[in-house]
Amino acid sequence: MVGAGISTSAGIPDFRSPGSGLYDNLAKYKLPYPAAIFELSYFKRKPAPFFALAKELYPGSFKPTAAHYFIRLLHEKGLLVRHYTQNIDTLDRLAGVPEDKLVEAHGSFHTNHCIRCKKEYDMAWMKEEIFADRVPKCTSCMKIVKPDIVFFGEDLPEKFHKSLDVDFKECDLLIIMGTSLEVHPFAALAQYPGPRCVRLLINRDAVGRLKYTTWMDEQNGDSLLYNRPTNTRDVAYLGDCDAGVLELAKNLGWEEELQELMSTELKLLDKPNAVVKQKSKKDKAAASTSSTH
Repeated sequence: MVGAGISTSAGIPDFRSPGSGLYDNLAKYKLPYPAAIFELSYFKRKPAPFFALAKELYPGSFKPTAAHYFIRLLHEKGLLVRHYTQNIDTLDRLAGVPEDKLVEAHGSFHTNHCIRCKKEYDMAWMKEEIFADRVPKCTSCMKIVKPDIVFFGEDLPEKFHKSLDVDFKECDLLIIMGTSLEVHPFAALAQYPGPRCVRLLINRDAVGRLKYTTWMDEQNGDSLLYNRPTNTRDVAYLGDCDAGVLELAKNLGWEEELQELMSTELKLLDKPNAVVKQKSKKDKAAASTSSTH
């Protein structure tokens, strides 16, 4: 389960870091308060600030990080049950994490729908509208077309809710990266695994403890237990997410594989008309096997 912290080294700001976070840098949009830019009611009245921000953050301007490619490598090795992300930047897709392994809990720019008639528009259409500095309007009913991003006040995608029970019954390691564990219901995923599941936090701040994560009740066992004498399951690497996954890969003997994967895939993305979604070795092998039956 990951948040904005795995994408900051790509140049995308997180939301809450003092000074550099997105919410501290929205003054030019003249919002009543920072979070209004992601509130559905405000968007319907004044969509222009959101689309101006979307132009700055739009997918295609950024490349996946070491953390994204580490997740891809987990899939290649057959170890990834599911990848839950709060991020809307689509870098997980760009890194080659397959659709069936991916739960974009807060949606993404990958698909877009009219807020009235629900007509669907693809990513290329939306990009053209945003980069032309137009508020995207439905060609059928002329209402606003909104990226399928979960705003405050909207339900999370059905896939998020349908995957939980099955995924966490299978889970023997939960990696938590680059998230404040403050936004619900996503933050509560940390509580879903059984008591024998190891939880590894790779994060700049010591979240998951009452000091940083105010909703967690240490008396009821809600919090992560790293650095506690009673701890039997939780581990924390406090630092940069990329540095954390590189250290983990090194200790697993995967360092060269991860570096090779990153080098190969980033070169592909540098090519003109690069294919956005590359098939992994594992996916290609599965396709080859199915075609022989």
